[in-house]
Amino acid sequence: MTDTTLEQAAALTRGDAERLLFTEARLLDEWRLSEWLELFTPDCRYWVPCLVEDPEHEPSLIYDDRGRMEERIYRLTETPAHAQSPPSRTQHNITNVEALAGDGPETAVVRCNVVIYEQRPGDPAQVGLGAPRSFAGRCEYRLRRTEGRWRIALKKVDLLDRELPQYNLTFII
Repeated sequence: MTDTTLEQAAALTRGDAERLLFTEARLLDEWRLSEWLELFTPDCRYWVPCLVEDPEHEPSLIYDDRGRMEERIYRLTETPAHAQSPPSRTQHNITNVEALAGDGPETAVVRCNVVIYEQRPGDPAQVGLGAPRSFAGRCEYRLRRTEGRWRIALKKVDLLDRELPQYNLTFII
């Protein structure tokens, strides 16, 4: 194979990107969080910024590395997590998917829009239960091809209302 052929073989198509994002959305909605985690690289980041986009010097809504993601999943699935009892039901809708070249032949950038509908079952008289919520945002994924498949090295979600108070973001966006 020539270098050009190798680069073309490794290039991420929009269809590939959509399959990965749709799989991620389905795993989250079905609460299959351990399988969701397997979509990520060992050195990944899951980031939901506030106003300032410098996670090393400013607070973020969420800024998890792989270890924190594993802890988050353990807390949600193996311990009595008050903030997710009963657990949220979610529906992730992905649109406007763009697949772009990354820094090299084994990397890619994917951008999309997301709307997440979330509801925790329960009595509407209880604060936060029974009332549907929606979250709209723009996502950026940095993907890396490892062991023959595309994996997520970075998932960044810019919520449209990120500057407003957010309560109970204990489900996975």
